[in-house]
Amino acid sequence: MNANSFAVGAEIEVNDRMQRGYRYTLSAPVGRDFDPGFEPDLTPEEMLALGVFGGRYLTDCRAEFPASWFERAKLSPARADPRVNFFGVLASQPLSAWRAKGWIHEDDPRGWFQWFCRYYLGRRLPWEDARQIKRWKAMRRHVAQLTRACDCGDLACRPRQRQALLQWAYDSRRI
Repeated sequence: MNANSFAVGAEIEVNDRMQRGYRYTLSAPVGRDFDPGFEPDLTPEEMLALGVFGGRYLTDCRAEFPASWFERAKLSPARADPRVNFFGVLASQPLSAWRAKGWIHEDDPRGWFQWFCRYYLGRRLPWEDARQIKRWKAMRRHVAQLTRACDCGDLACRPRQRQALLQWAYDSRRI
């Protein structure tokens, strides 16, 4: 897809291992018009370049997203590899755990990061956006824990918690 493919009004069709024939329309400009109070520190492109989810995320569905997101992405197509993560540690639960906890919505079978990528592109699903933004805000407790427990900039302090925050678009390198 080219840059024009992601303009307001564009329809995206998804055909990958987890979704077939799923369609959505972009109703906001890329990276803009976010819900008030939802101010992620990182873009999906920045997250992928830093190293998140063991590099396994989005490896089979790159055609859905801008090619630029993958130019510097740290990926591990065969299986998740914690060494690919910015902090070099595993900070994710398996998809089966996410499903068991009811965190997965049918529109985004890969979870929060898939929702965030699509939201960032301009897809809006008011009911699901509100749910996911509420979950994102709940991660602030981890920011508060890091602030209390770690010296600012001490990246060796609580690396698993810092990696988890990166995976929720909080830039834990600045905490």
